[in-house]
Amino acid sequence: MPIISRFYGILIAMYFNDHNPPHFHAKYSGYEAMFAFDGTVLEGEMPKRAMVFVQEWIALHKAELEDNWNRAKTGQSLNYIAPLE
Repeated sequence: MPIISRFYGILIAMYFNDHNPPHFHAKYSGYEAMFAFDGTVLEGEMPKRAMVFVQEWIALHKAELEDNWNRAKTGQSLNYIAPLE
């Protein structure tokens, strides 16, 4: 599970050849949630503050997430995405 970003104690990871819909996994302090690229939580839970940080990050990097998703589907290495600052 490649980590593609990390910020404020949150790890963002994407699995190779994962199932649809396009998504990534966010982990924070024992919590884990799966997010769609529109910011919707598909599964799991996170504290509200961490969830807001992740959703802000998505808004800034949606195109890069989509690119990484396509790369993961074809087995290519994933690009690191800048953290939320």
